[in-house]
Amino acid sequence: MPRDTLTADQIVRSAIELLDQEGLDGLNMRSLGKRLGSAPTAIYWHIKTKDELVRLAGDSIWTEVELPDLATTDWRTAATAMATGTHAMLTRHPWLGQAFGSHLLYGPGKARHDEHLLALYEQAGFTPDDADRAAAAVFTFVLGNALGPAAEVSLTRRLSKNGGDPEQQLADTMAHAAEVAEGFPRLRERLGSAAATDYLAAPVNSFAFGLRAILDGFEARLAAG
Repeated sequence: MPRDTLTADQIVRSAIELLDQEGLDGLNMRSLGKRLGSAPTAIYWHIKTKDELVRLAGDSIWTEVELPDLATTDWRTAATAMATGTHAMLTRHPWLGQAFGSHLLYGPGKARHDEHLLALYEQAGFTPDDADRAAAAVFTFVLGNALGPAAEVSLTRRLSKNGGDPEQQLADTMAHAAEVAEGFPRLRERLGSAAATDYLAAPVNSFAFGLRAILDGFEARLAAG
């Protein structure tokens, strides 16, 4: 793609694709230029640094989270939809969770999301300060639940380097973990169940269970005045 037809939006979209496939460590201007069919120097005409590129890519994907109509949707349904949408977005783009700890991230995409989220909790009946706390509590829970899938993607990628067999290495690790767990009664009991192979996995529906419990607490707090 010639430099004069290359746009910042095209660069960001390609960067997101590369980040999804290779993670933060796999993003560099040479690989991105090859994907775009352009010289790396052409990218610098639009975006000056890798950090800026990660910031733009990280902000862009926040627009994937749909914002429910607060005029026609009750607060709890809207809160569930936004939390679920954010969890799905973080799972699709596992590098974003890692980027929170290594890059300064901001922009209109995230701001749009946060503005709507605060309006949601204020409409529910929270004061502005408590709306901030409610939004932060839910986001922390969502982010924590998305770290598992993100870590799995990152670990599989690392174990695959140099011709490694990630499935076999994970299976061996699971076997060793099961041996350790045999020394603990509750873990031993679960290892004897039909779900023994899922010993290290998150329990089924744990995200929905936890989110429901948090919103139950919010609802009780609002009812108590």
